Amino acid sequence: MQGQARSLSGGQQTDPFVARLGRFVDLAPADLSNLHDIIRQELTVRKRRDLVVDGYEFGNLCFVMDGFAVRYKLLRNGKRQIVNLVLPGDVIGLPGSFVERARFSVVTVTDMKLQVCALDDFVALCYRQPKFGLVLAWLGIEESLTYASHIVNIGRRTPAERLAHVLVELHARLSTVGRAGPHAFDLPFSQEVLSDALGLSVPHLNRMLARLRKDRLITVDGRLITFIDRKALELLGHYQPLELRRVPPPSNHSRTGASLRAK
Repeated sequence: MQGQARSLSGGQQTDPFVARLGRFVDLAPADLSNLHDIIRQELTVRKRRDLVVDGYEFGNLCFVMDGFAVRYKLLRNGKRQIVNLVLPGDVIGLPGSFVERARFSVVTVTDMKLQVCALDDFVALCYRQPKFGLVLAWLGIEESLTYASHIVNIGRRTPAERLAHVLVELHARLSTVGRAGPHAFDLPFSQEVLSDALGLSVPHLNRMLARLRKDRLITVDGRLITFIDRKALELLGHYQPLELRRVPPPSNHSRTGASLRAK
C-alpha cells in the first residue's frame, strides 16, 4: 500500500512499521490482515525497562509503534557503548532473536508501545507469503548500513562530524515514519545517551552542540532541534542518505522459469 500506511490493528492512524515496509513493497489489505493475525499482544512498556538482555534468549519480534529505546553493550569496566538508537517503526529482536542468545541489550528511554509476535510465527508467515521474508531481508540490509555508518562515525569522524551525522540521520529516520517536520524534530535522547552513542563525554558533546549553534547550523529549543542549514550539516557529517531499492516484483521470466522446472 504505497503512499498510505494503515495500522495493523485496523485503524486509520499511521503505523510506523507499516510505513517502513511500504517503502520496499506494496502491501494490500489482505497482507496487513495476515500480518495482524500473528501479533500476539500489544504492550506498553515504561521507560528504563529492559526489553532484551545481553546473554539471554529472546525469541520475539517487537514492532515499535511509539517511543524510543537504545541497543547497547555494557563492558566489564562498566562503560556502555550504544550501537543503535531505536525509533518508531524499528524492530526489536532484529538481530537478537536470530542468535541463540542475544549479543546486545535493549532498554527503553521513554515509555514505549510495542506490537509483539513470536519469531516462529513470523517465519511461518514468510513461508506462506515470501514478500515478508524479502522485506525482512531489506530491513536487515538497512540496519547493516546504519551500523556501518556508526562504525565510521566512532572510528574516523571528528566529534563535530559525528554529531552532525547523527542529527541528520535521526531526522531522516523519523521523517520516514512521519515523526518529523521538514526541518525540525523532537530529540528524545538525553545528552548521556547521545554521548554513549557517539563515544564522547557529556561536556564534549555540549561543546559540539554549542559549536553547531554558533556556526548557525542548528537551533536547540528544549528537545526541539531545528536545521538552519541542513546542506551544510550534511556536508559536515559526510552524510549519505540510505536509498535502498524497492523489492523487485515477480517477473514473467521468473514465473516461466519456475514453471519449466516444475515440468
